Amino acid sequence: MLKNEKLVQHQPTLHPTSEELTIGKIAFKVFDLGGHQIARRVWKDYYAKMDAVVYLIDASDQERFAESRRELAHLLLDDALATVPFLVLGNKIDKYTAVSEENLQHEFGLTNSTTGKGTVNLGNSNIRPLEVFMCSIVSQSGYGQGLQWISQYIK
Repeated sequence: MLKNEKLVQHQPTLHPTSEELTIGKIAFKVFDLGGHQIARRVWKDYYAKMDAVVYLIDASDQERFAESRRELAHLLLDDALATVPFLVLGNKIDKYTAVSEENLQHEFGLTNSTTGKGTVNLGNSNIRPLEVFMCSIVSQSGYGQGLQWISQYIK
């Protein structure tokens, strides 16, 4: 969907995949590792290749928030990812059941953890860049701003 800007129905990721993705003048090598329990077993195998993490949350599926919150917390606490920038995308804002950005931050314990949406000079601090952007991949909105934001932290 993000690569070719065509709306296609995607099935849950069964096996890790990678693609080259260009947004504006920025080229990304993107790994879709999947979020289901079996797929999460291989996440650590990719940590050494990660310059950033984009964590996608279905903002309309509150029943899965607890599970997703636990997984995000594990990632944020993992020493191997301690300096890796995190972009949290709250997806499916086109659905009436989607929560607001403020509610998503609250539900995931991120209210006081984000570093700012603009160009934030973190200098030589040990602060990990972390921000939440709301988006709708179906409506093609919001994710571009998030990817632009995280690109400033990719070395």
